[in-house]
Amino acid sequence: MGKRADDVAATRQRIVEAAVELHGSVGPSRTTVAGIAEAAGVTRLTVYRHFPDDETLFNACSAHWFGTQRPADPQRWREVPDPADRVRLGLADLYRFYRDGLPMLRHIHRDRAELPVAQQRRLDDTDTRNRDALLDAFGADDRRRAALVGHAVVFWTWHSLCVVQGLSEAEAVEAMVTLIMS
Repeated sequence: MGKRADDVAATRQRIVEAAVELHGSVGPSRTTVAGIAEAAGVTRLTVYRHFPDDETLFNACSAHWFGTQRPADPQRWREVPDPADRVRLGLADLYRFYRDGLPMLRHIHRDRAELPVAQQRRLDDTDTRNRDALLDAFGADDRRRAALVGHAVVFWTWHSLCVVQGLSEAEAVEAMVTLIMS
């Protein structure tokens, strides 16, 4: 019985790793169950036995991928009382995470509309949590500043500034801090 359980767990792990690899290389919208099965060395039926729907597979894939990353830490940002210093620390931390996870994050954000709804909500919630962790340092309610901080924390802002326009992360952080603090 123990060997069978180990085999089942190993098969599940191969499926998850295959899904992570495909999500990071071609993206979720271009990943098929047949492709996952082939990459994992199993049948499509085996994939469905372990993961009966897209959401279950996506959750396992996300958990595995995040387990290999060092995500940004908004709780640590909250320890910095000065608003400019907090924004600088938070964006540097967040932009480092985006850089480290670029292949996967680019595909996840590109394919956002095809993701399970719960996963779309998690992306939105993460952006909101990051924005709020930075905004809390300012105290007063300021719609303009909230919009600027909200813009600064999203993946595509970092991508545009650093990948497309070629700014260093430090330059992108300072540009955003200057804009937010003005």
